[in-house]
Amino acid sequence: MRYIENLPHTTMQEDHVRIPMPDGVHLSARIWRPVSSDDSPVPAILEYIPYRKGDLSSVRDSIHHPYIAGHGYACVRVDLRGTGDSEGVLTDEYLEVEQSDAEAVLDWLAARPWCDGTTGMMGLSWGAFAALQVAARRPASLRAVVISSFTDDRYSDDMHYMGGAMLSDNLAEAGTMFAYATCPPDPSAVGDRWREMWHERLEAAEPWVLNWLRHQRRDSYWRHASVCEDSTAVRCPVLASSGWADGYSNAVTRLLARLDVPRKGLIGPWSHKYPHLGEPGPAIGYLQEVVRWWDHWLKGADNGAMDGPMLRAWMQESVPPSTSYEERPGRWVGEPTWPSPHVRDTAYALRSRHLTAEDEASDDGGSQKLKSPLSVGQFAGKWASYNAPPDLPYDQREEDGGSLVYETEPLRDRLEILGAPRVELEVSADQPVAMVAARLSDVAPDGSATRVTYGVLNLTRRDGTDEPAPLEPGQLHRATVHLNGVAQAFPPGHRVRLSLSTSYWPLAWPPPRPTLLTVHERPSRLVLPVRPADGEPDTPAPFEAPEGTAPTTTTQVTPPEQRWEVSRDLVDYGAALNIVKDRGTVHFDAKDLDVGCRAHERYTSVADDFTSPAGEVTWTMSFRRGEWDVEVRTSTRLTCDAEAFHVNATLDAYEGGRRVDSRTWNESVPRDAL
Repeated sequence: MRYIENLPHTTMQEDHVRIPMPDGVHLSARIWRPVSSDDSPVPAILEYIPYRKGDLSSVRDSIHHPYIAGHGYACVRVDLRGTGDSEGVLTDEYLEVEQSDAEAVLDWLAARPWCDGTTGMMGLSWGAFAALQVAARRPASLRAVVISSFTDDRYSDDMHYMGGAMLSDNLAEAGTMFAYATCPPDPSAVGDRWREMWHERLEAAEPWVLNWLRHQRRDSYWRHASVCEDSTAVRCPVLASSGWADGYSNAVTRLLARLDVPRKGLIGPWSHKYPHLGEPGPAIGYLQEVVRWWDHWLKGADNGAMDGPMLRAWMQESVPPSTSYEERPGRWVGEPTWPSPHVRDTAYALRSRHLTAEDEASDDGGSQKLKSPLSVGQFAGKWASYNAPPDLPYDQREEDGGSLVYETEPLRDRLEILGAPRVELEVSADQPVAMVAARLSDVAPDGSATRVTYGVLNLTRRDGTDEPAPLEPGQLHRATVHLNGVAQAFPPGHRVRLSLSTSYWPLAWPPPRPTLLTVHERPSRLVLPVRPADGEPDTPAPFEAPEGTAPTTTTQVTPPEQRWEVSRDLVDYGAALNIVKDRGTVHFDAKDLDVGCRAHERYTSVADDFTSPAGEVTWTMSFRRGEWDVEVRTSTRLTCDAEAFHVNATLDAYEGGRRVDSRTWNESVPRDAL
């Protein structure tokens, strides 16, 4: 990244600005704005997240907010209620109070003498959710949003559930927020009230996974703040981006298809990162694109921000399987609209372990039986890659041994797909609750198999996620498995492989009992969104190199640690996935603050006992400056039997090495056809 020192505007920074809410709570903001805004007001840009502006997100914030401010904007980073240096408590995501707070913040910003009365919102992940959700509420000052790595569908396309099957990230994210929501504010910002504010958070704490388990089907809880329920509510321009390695690879094209406002989409090869920090690379000059967007929609500049294709996507070339890539080879392609007139559905029939062009299938096919071992899924990687530790799927040959596999003959010509594949199945099962995972892989001539995309479906949700319908054993059922969107090229000589399995642990929680699934081939098929590989319908202009302002300085006090370990014990047949994400201790130089942050995820199972899966997420967060020394330890363990999920959680808080709070939870939630 190129760090820029000389920007069009000299800026000033305020680290702790208290913004009053209607109920008397104050939220804490960091503000960067041009010095000249005292006399010449500018638009305000809000990023609104729970990840501690004073320390844990400060390095990332320092790269893009001063940069945008230096181009003539007031950039405002606000800690959500109950996080960082803001007052109150945070007990769940995307609550009504969170969104009404955001509207109050926008009103407050628009009324500042240094603001010209117009605002925008931007963000990655939670910040992007917040921006899109607030946009649907149409606050008066909000003129445009810029969002990355997000969804408009909280149930079907988030880290909680996929196709009605529960994801292990439902537990992992709950553990993350259990930790963040119980951390203290910084006394250097809030003063002597820090301890009172901290204990208010500790007393309000509950393992977030409990609430998410209480809503195992699509109900009013998930519909709230799911913008897909009424996309027409969004009336401001939207610049939306994500990455193919991210869990959120679907919402960009969905918004392009459904919104009726000026909009642009961008999908790169990245994991859960801003595009100017994108990994795997190439990262791009995203902040230049963002400034151009704000200049057009907030300042009225005629700068070509809406020129070029509606969607720019990175067409990925074939690569050997790996859990991490520094760069993904490929090229940028453009589509004038979405759905694209250049992409055509191409169907492949499932015939005797082969994929055959549907119009060339010569027989009616037969049936294939499938009963996967619980170990299928150990090399699936994370639902959403963070690229630290390496967390992409590994060689699929080890997964395919327990799967039903269909593949093409070696391709004669290059094949490119852009969009979301789907698998249409006719199946019968011997259990009322069953799942199917579908994986699409690029198989090289040497046999190595790189997973391209995948999808999971709880078959009790085959007709919708509102009202589960148990399977009638032995009866034929139709079901469609929707795979995540992707742009991928398959070279000549490679094969396209479809793999089906009845388990995908630990990425997705398995059904209560192993299932014998019969796939009836005659009506079953794979549908690929094929884009012509023999020409460029709309070649987009190249991106500039990534740039930003220099990050705030930190010193690594103790080393970080990253682990991703898969193990099998052939004595008791136990299997485990251990994930360690430890930042070590980092000294934030500007704050003279030492911060430690360690997360450990462990997922286990025994043989093919479908009631043996267990997941445990533990976090340790510490903050030290002089005599101020506090630590929070949280642990959430999720187990199951055939009838219920069981949550055992602990919270321990320490001040000066002395434990000052300790809580435990032991609760069960019935399985709801899951």
